[in-house]
Amino acid sequence: MDSYGERFPIAAGSAEGLHFLIVEGRAYPAIADEMREGAIAALEAAGATHEVISVPGAMEVPVGVAMALESEKYDGFVALGCVVRGQSNHYVTVANESTRALAELAVVDALPLGIGILTVENEGQAWTRARRTDGDRGGDAARAALALAALKAKLNA
Repeated sequence: MDSYGERFPIAAGSAEGLHFLIVEGRAYPAIADEMREGAIAALEAAGATHEVISVPGAMEVPVGVAMALESEKYDGFVALGCVVRGQSNHYVTVANESTRALAELAVVDALPLGIGILTVENEGQAWTRARRTDGDRGGDAARAALALAALKAKLNA
């Protein structure tokens, strides 16, 4: 699988002094753990510090980001979650609305926000995307946030 790391490499130490918040949905705890570890590895490789907060699931991730915005202590955000298709339309609502809300927050507030909400058919697909040795979508979301933080700094210089 292609990763943001290949297309947008982040130099080691390039995010020194930046502090990020990882907001993780815990609906699928083992998958959340793997994605969080990928995000942490990417942030630390770039020299950034981080905090982690957990929320129940993907639908609550945008709320966690919005609440954290009030503190003004974060330079960027990494939003992680997983939505697995079930036997109802609930999947479509959660997948669409959580991503839409995050995108709206990012655009309205010009946030360096990496979105790593997996939307998959089954847990096997989720593992393929979450596992750091495969898709590393948690790491990709962190690298996207790092790239946007660097762009924001460049545009505000």
